[in-house]
Amino acid sequence: MFHTMYSALGQASIERLTLVANHVIASEAVATERLRAHAGRCMQFHFEGWPTLLPAWPALMFRVTPAGLIEWCGESQSGEPALQVAIDASNPALALVQAIGGARPKVEVSGDAAFANDLNWLFDNLRWDVQDDLARVIGAAPARELGRVAGGVAAGVREAVRTLGGLVTRA
Repeated sequence: MFHTMYSALGQASIERLTLVANHVIASEAVATERLRAHAGRCMQFHFEGWPTLLPAWPALMFRVTPAGLIEWCGESQSGEPALQVAIDASNPALALVQAIGGARPKVEVSGDAAFANDLNWLFDNLRWDVQDDLARVIGAAPARELGRVAGGVAAGVREAVRTLGGLVTRA
């Protein structure tokens, strides 16, 4: 029963993350143009060294659509992906701390070089403009103020993580 519930939650989460990724991709015409060149091709993400005590990740294979967006292939995967991305997940807690600090995890990429280059461009250049999305809902001035406050909180969290990370490495 737990596995079924986890599986359903995992699938729903991946579907929502796919929607967020597509929102960010669609906000930049250059991003969709770069992905359109790879329409129909698949990329697979695999978490290397994931702790066995934690529930396993569902299959993470995505297909590029003709519109230059991505769709999750779900459990029904067929064929070999054009691009495989192996992400070091041997220490999820450390990876989370590093991500909060702005660092990327160690990855190994294999497959089509042009596809990998375009995917790397997306990771380097795309950012979710939350303030712009908020401005559409609550107006520009409140969104700007929320963005300023959130930026201060984020900077404080990053500094706390750096400080705690430094204490852990000294111990």
